[in-house]
Amino acid sequence: MRRSLVFFVAILLTALFFSGCKKKEDVIKIGIAGPMTGAQAKMGTDFRNGVTIAVDEWNSKGGVLGKKIEIVNGDDQADPKQAVAVANKLVNEGVAGIIGHFNSSCSIPASDVYNRAGIPMITPASTNPQLTERGYRGVFRVCGRDDQQGKVAAEFIINKLKIKRVAIIHDKTTYGQGLADEFKKNLGSAAEVVYYGGITQGDKDFKTVLTSIKEKKPEIIYFGGIYPETGLLVKQSREISLNVPFMSGDGSIDPKFVEIAGEKAAEGTYLTFSPDPKNIPAAKGFMEKYNAKFGEIGPYSIYAYDAINILLAAIKEAGTTDGKAVIEKLHSMEFSGALGKIRFTEKGDVTDSPYVIWITKNGKFEEYWKP
Repeated sequence: MRRSLVFFVAILLTALFFSGCKKKEDVIKIGIAGPMTGAQAKMGTDFRNGVTIAVDEWNSKGGVLGKKIEIVNGDDQADPKQAVAVANKLVNEGVAGIIGHFNSSCSIPASDVYNRAGIPMITPASTNPQLTERGYRGVFRVCGRDDQQGKVAAEFIINKLKIKRVAIIHDKTTYGQGLADEFKKNLGSAAEVVYYGGITQGDKDFKTVLTSIKEKKPEIIYFGGIYPETGLLVKQSREISLNVPFMSGDGSIDPKFVEIAGEKAAEGTYLTFSPDPKNIPAAKGFMEKYNAKFGEIGPYSIYAYDAINILLAAIKEAGTTDGKAVIEKLHSMEFSGALGKIRFTEKGDVTDSPYVIWITKNGKFEEYWKP
């Protein structure tokens, strides 16, 4: 009896082992990295939702290379150190590619890990130019860059609003300060920067800074940062009767900004972002699926959707999950995405990245000006 039991257990363990190996071989793991918890969790959730729709579409058609796609989530909490830990974890779990991160301050150090491992990374949202300026062949982005975004914002201030006195605030992060610096650089001598300074991401009371700015009598305040701080800055500026317009970048164009600032305070805030996907025919199918499954589309949901589709198409075309082969396909192919045709430059940037100016009206965002 004992001998039979041992024999049975041995057979069972062997079967489980080979079953586990088979399961591992039958899936292609794709990592999704971003802030899944914390103040910026909305952006991480938007990423995951967009990727989920694409993966469901691929899996319903048999997956890629005869294997199902499996999502592996990585929560970097918008923290650079945590991003590196997440990157190492995802590499160790055997992912074939990465969709992420959200913050430039996370994408840049995490990309060092992916580059060493030879794993392709496509960020839907990290706009700091430095990300693709270091010669890492496997690093890509489907969004634009802050040198492009800052230029459009400055052109709007100079040519459309005819403003001469500008206050600039940033959140001291790679993204926020980088964007503010690009905006300042592109203003040149066309407008006077009457205030330039940083706040700390995560702080809640900015009235001391705003009071100092009020004394400088700017005609507009520009903020490089993310929606939690943007919302508080706008709200608190109105509370001290600092009623000049605000302007910010792509990190602030989210319904959470209006929720934090309040609809009345947010009214008239300018934001730089890409054109409205509602006006892009190729985006219609994705937006309908997203609305039915998750509700209102997030600003970077469609970028995450395109990023995962591009990565999976490159794996399919390469006929392998080998990182080097997939990376070369990413460089050589043209992709048809929900946002239109996408090609990458040698650096890993998209060849065409138009930015436009949006305005906040009645608690919503709408396109306002094109350069």
